[in-house]
Amino acid sequence: MKIDVILTLLSGFSLFLCLWIVLPAPIFSLLPLSVGTPEISPTLLIANLILTIIILFNCYLKPSTILYFSLSFIIIALIFSALPLSQLASVKAKSDRDLNTFLNSINASIQSPLNAFSFQNLIQGIPPTNTRETLNIPFKDNLKLNVYRPPEAGINPAIVLIYGGAWQRGNPSQDKQFSRYMAQQGYSVWAISYRHAPAHTFPAQREDVQSALEFIKNHAHEYETDLNRIAIMGRSAGAQLAMLAAYNTAPFPIRALVNYYGPVNLTAGYYNLPTPDPIGSRSVLTTFLGGTPDEFPDRYKQASPINSVKPGLPPSLLIYGGRDHIVKSEFGQYLAKSLVEQNNAVLFIEIPWADHAFDSVFQGVSNQFALYYTDRFLAAILKSS
Repeated sequence: MKIDVILTLLSGFSLFLCLWIVLPAPIFSLLPLSVGTPEISPTLLIANLILTIIILFNCYLKPSTILYFSLSFIIIALIFSALPLSQLASVKAKSDRDLNTFLNSINASIQSPLNAFSFQNLIQGIPPTNTRETLNIPFKDNLKLNVYRPPEAGINPAIVLIYGGAWQRGNPSQDKQFSRYMAQQGYSVWAISYRHAPAHTFPAQREDVQSALEFIKNHAHEYETDLNRIAIMGRSAGAQLAMLAAYNTAPFPIRALVNYYGPVNLTAGYYNLPTPDPIGSRSVLTTFLGGTPDEFPDRYKQASPINSVKPGLPPSLLIYGGRDHIVKSEFGQYLAKSLVEQNNAVLFIEIPWADHAFDSVFQGVSNQFALYYTDRFLAAILKSS
């Protein structure tokens, strides 16, 4: 095969990949591309730069129409792959200002061991950790949880972690890289589970979270947990459950909430659909809640964290992707506004290039960014006093 044909195929494939940095996935099967390509965009940028140089060199040696096509493809791919990094500095500057305002509001100051982004971590992965793990601990019927602890024994602040998965799938081990990383930072991480729809509809999941919290309360000392320094965190569906626990009665004081792209108003989410809608949001909600908002208005209301906002709530960190077409960032913005109106401390961060579940690429651009602020947020609240 001729070199110009090979270069055209490579540049066309690169353009196909890089298009998903700006295009939302129209169907579920394409969602991994929409989620993943922004996260590896610096790697794509380097590859595109190298390919651009090669194509330019071949154009110089022997120009042809097909090589000019290759050049146009790779230049477009190059522009798309540069977009996340081109926004990183300004987004970090704004997030740092918002973080400092938040820290001043709670009279705290703390540093993070991470950078907001590192090429080395992107290529090699965030360094592995040395932690103690106790897995598959039964806490209710067939439900189990995992506990991740620092390498050194001692009583630690803790994070209760709830996985996402549209309330239909998932397990406590799916975020183990995060759990291990936070354990290395000095936390006992309790990764809990809950019953799934459609076999179990709401409020079964909320009840299971409460059961897990009761278990933590009764076994805190056994697993080196300080009950006075516990945060709760969730992703997507897990964030919705975490918010319900943090904003309502819990068996012990919850000191902080971390919400990664969680549904806030399920009634509004049913009617205000994203475009495109790759997961079929209405089907997900009716499966979780047993029907439509017209059929179960009270159930939708009880499942919507926005309806639990009131004064005196624990500080909240809300992180949403600007390109999220499953849980739109506007819902997180509205929650932040409502919390502030009720005089609660909140830090809202939007990552403009990120899609839903951006942290599934653990060393990716967005998760490095989110981890940097999550680490500082939690340390300020759970370690500064």
